[in-house]
Amino acid sequence: MDPIEEQVAGSLLRSARARLGLSQTAFADLVGIAQPTLSAYESGRRQPTLPTLLRMLHEAGLELRLEVVEGDDHDRVLAEWERTLDEATRERLRAQGYRLASDAA
Repeated sequence: MDPIEEQVAGSLLRSARARLGLSQTAFADLVGIAQPTLSAYESGRRQPTLPTLLRMLHEAGLELRLEVVEGDDHDRVLAEWERTLDEATRERLRAQGYRLASDAA
């Protein structure tokens, strides 16, 4: 799997396109790029620069809002909480579609 950094722009563009209810072709036309380029961005095969990403979102009538915050240790907290669960509860959560930290190891 690609590093998270290589998935961000594509995920943002897919989200923007879904928000507008557009096909790749219609969204590409709206933001002024070729559909194969949009496909490459969405799949992570190519990465737009930040100015290009912001321009595309602006052309679509959207904006990207970012915030820099202190990091958190939610993964560690969840892993500690999971260790307190009995196996039946863990299996029930897995059956409901939850991915447990212990499953990633």
